[in-house]
Amino acid sequence: MRRNVLRLILSAAAGLALLSAAAAPPAQAQDKTITVFAAASMKNALDDVNAAYLKASGVKVVASYAASSALIKQIEQGAPADVFASADLDWMDYGAQKKLIKDDTRVNLLGNRLVLIAPKDSKIDGVTIAPGLDLAKLIGDGRIATGEVRSVPVGKYAKEALEKLGIWASVENKFAMADNVRAALAFVARGEAVLGIVYETDAKVEPGVKIVGAFPADSHPPIVYPVAATIAAKPEAAAYLAFLRTATAKAVFEQYGFTFLVRPTS
Repeated sequence: MRRNVLRLILSAAAGLALLSAAAAPPAQAQDKTITVFAAASMKNALDDVNAAYLKASGVKVVASYAASSALIKQIEQGAPADVFASADLDWMDYGAQKKLIKDDTRVNLLGNRLVLIAPKDSKIDGVTIAPGLDLAKLIGDGRIATGEVRSVPVGKYAKEALEKLGIWASVENKFAMADNVRAALAFVARGEAVLGIVYETDAKVEPGVKIVGAFPADSHPPIVYPVAATIAAKPEAAAYLAFLRTATAKAVFEQYGFTFLVRPTS
């Protein structure tokens, strides 16, 4: 009798174990993630692209946003990242020189535009950015915000544009330099800076600012966003990079105002 009861208990336990095993997803489908270090200006668009990628592939993308200069230095110091997306070519070149990226995965994915912004309620509007512009007069006793001009891509573009237009010397001491473009955007939105120089895509996602002028395309090097797998990337990074080139990703990036620089795949 006791043997029969024991046999029944063991049989029931085995059945429960089989049911649990059947209900659980395969181990390889669990906890799949890749880590992307991306320029701060990509945040809104890339968050949406990453959500689409999760839905399509089941792979979660963990994104870290900051200035391209800061991100590549973190990768150099051993930070775990599978993909690096820069807001300029210089910092991707730095990654290549330091052998931090896989050169054969590198592609110039996106383009952007440089604009002058002001707080939404500012009286400044309709600024024609050209040689002879008295930007110092527009700023008055205030400040103009952008990224750090020696390292942060948007700051580098801003300085190059102002130098080419012959304006830099008159406003050099009026800058409030931020750690990244989104921090500069926030300075203007909060009214802590009279003007700001950011990317057009940043201005479009911040309701607290307005675009008051656009920099001529030939006043600075083309704004190009290259992406690449890091040297320590997981195998899954290849599929993610391929997704960034799809028509689905293109539609999202263009919705936010980026220019898509590659021929989209299906």
